Amino acid sequence: MSFCSFRGGEVFKDHFEAGMYVCSKCGHQLFNSRSKFKHSTPWPAFAETVREDSVSKRLESRGAYKVSCGKCGNGLGHEFLNDGPKRGLSRF
Repeated sequence: MSFCSFRGGEVFKDHFEAGMYVCSKCGHQLFNSRSKFKHSTPWPAFAETVREDSVSKRLESRGAYKVSCGKCGNGLGHEFLNDGPKRGLSRF
């Protein structure tokens, strides 16, 4: 499943089948479907990445990081601290 090819609607928001979400540009593994959870935003939400180097992050504002593919730098969106499915977890 390729991730982050936003073209007028996010096709993976309500997709909960088992699998791996990868960068749409280079195929780098980003998120496992086990870390996906329902959220009120129009995009898919994940609690954690597959590996520590799956994404690169830079602080954008208090409580939010800009997130890119850890391999090719393709923009993926944000990590919001303490907005995950459980207290203390992030939302990607």
